Amino acid sequence: MKLAFVFPGQGSQKVGMMQDLYNEYPIVKQRFDEADEALGYSITKLCFEGPDTELVKTANTQPAILTASVACYEVLKEKDFTPDVVGGHSLGEYSALVAAGVLNFQDAVRLVNKRGQFMQEAVPIGEGAMAAILALPREQVVEICEKVSATVGSVQAVNFNCPGQIVIAGAKAAVEQAAEEMKAAGAKRAVMLPVSAPFHSRLMEPAAAKLKLELDKVEVRDAQIPVVANVNGKILTKAEDIKESLVIQAAHPVLWEDCVATVIGTGVEGFVECGPGKVLTGFTKKINKDMELANVEDLESLQKTLEFLQGVR
Repeated sequence: MKLAFVFPGQGSQKVGMMQDLYNEYPIVKQRFDEADEALGYSITKLCFEGPDTELVKTANTQPAILTASVACYEVLKEKDFTPDVVGGHSLGEYSALVAAGVLNFQDAVRLVNKRGQFMQEAVPIGEGAMAAILALPREQVVEICEKVSATVGSVQAVNFNCPGQIVIAGAKAAVEQAAEEMKAAGAKRAVMLPVSAPFHSRLMEPAAAKLKLELDKVEVRDAQIPVVANVNGKILTKAEDIKESLVIQAAHPVLWEDCVATVIGTGVEGFVECGPGKVLTGFTKKINKDMELANVEDLESLQKTLEFLQGVR
């Protein structure tokens, strides 16, 4: 069976994540130690002990989830299970690129820490917002965003996650207005999200510019495993294409539904989510109910996934 390994984005973090795998597998401890060294502070302590108020800060959340996700991947790799293609949602794309050999792990940890800082600096806390729109067609979401952008302020669709779930982001007043109009237009729900910045919106352009300078400082290699890109839903393998897509990604929508469709189009029949939570597993189920799905975030889920992988080998 052809397999895709996918990596979650921001929002999947929780205090205590990875502790049992850390205690059981030396490779997990090694990755966490390397992350601490790269950052100059203990992301390990933050993941295991919190406080949650610090873990949810974007500059901490991003390296925490990347470290956890890559560590989950490393355990599977040690067991001799590797993917045919990889992908990640937003921040998760960096985890996928480590798995694909494009980025050195410690470089990636430092990059996403900076990425988090740049994103927070781009829009002061309280000025930006995001909302999840449920059960409204893509065309209507885009149309209402364009209308509100022309009258109230910048707002756009930024995450096309799965059928029936699109996230919008932009200036707070514009997001709130668009959310109300989408409910009036027939959306099942419009939920304001507890985030500190309007990620992937055009308001993130200053962050993208700073991120480009940081990417220029690290080695970006050709992918050893094909990677599906958030910005266009296409498979990329060349270092220069991947680097360009990462810069664009910071201030452009995540086309996750398209990414999953592309991966399935390569003949993949099974998805393994590596990292905290099962958000991507839920999206995949809604995109294509015929896929075999598994995830690794702790010892229990690892055991189930190893049994599944051994069964389809």
